[in-house]
Amino acid sequence: MLRGQFELPILFDLGATFLFAVTGALAGVKRGYDIVGVLALALVTGLGGGLIRDGLFLQGGITPLLTNPAYIQVLVPAVIVGVLFGSRVHHFSRVIAIVEALGLGAYAAFGVQKSLLAGLPGAAAIFIGVINAVGGGILRDLLTSEQPQVFKPGQFYLLTAFAGAVTFVFCTISLELSANASAIAAVALTFVFRVLTIAFNWRTAPMSSGRVFGRDDTSPPPG
Repeated sequence: MLRGQFELPILFDLGATFLFAVTGALAGVKRGYDIVGVLALALVTGLGGGLIRDGLFLQGGITPLLTNPAYIQVLVPAVIVGVLFGSRVHHFSRVIAIVEALGLGAYAAFGVQKSLLAGLPGAAAIFIGVINAVGGGILRDLLTSEQPQVFKPGQFYLLTAFAGAVTFVFCTISLELSANASAIAAVALTFVFRVLTIAFNWRTAPMSSGRVFGRDDTSPPPG
């Protein structure tokens, strides 16, 4: 049973939604989409994870992402920034990376909490927490006919969200910490893990047929 509840600060939530939406708008601009396409990508990237969480998995009524107009309103400046400053977005890459690193842990923890409060077991809650954190990016890639970036070899991203979700479940269920303390632990671990991943360029490796954990199982047995 959760002790208390973890609430995302509204300004942080809107700020993270804005930056995620900017990445969606940039993807639309890069592909030459019109205003409808750019706005649609900003919407699914900024709000997609939460909409999947509430609409597909939890189904606990109308999601607050739609009842609070601020979440929709923040998409407009995100599209404007994507259109006007797309060519100079690299100047803000460090800010985006920091907010993204914080957002991964916060959204993973928030998604896990909502799932646990809905009565789901820990494993299912972890799955939904990860989807809450990375679902918007997956939807963006699918809508643009791209292979989802989280499935490709690259810097740890989905695994970082997974670490945050597992940390929240472990702290709340096994250690019986409060929801706020568990969320702080999850966000801190996820942030440090993500920053180290970027700093040292830690990357996942592609899996090849017959190859498990770096050993080629198609080779003949010794002797």
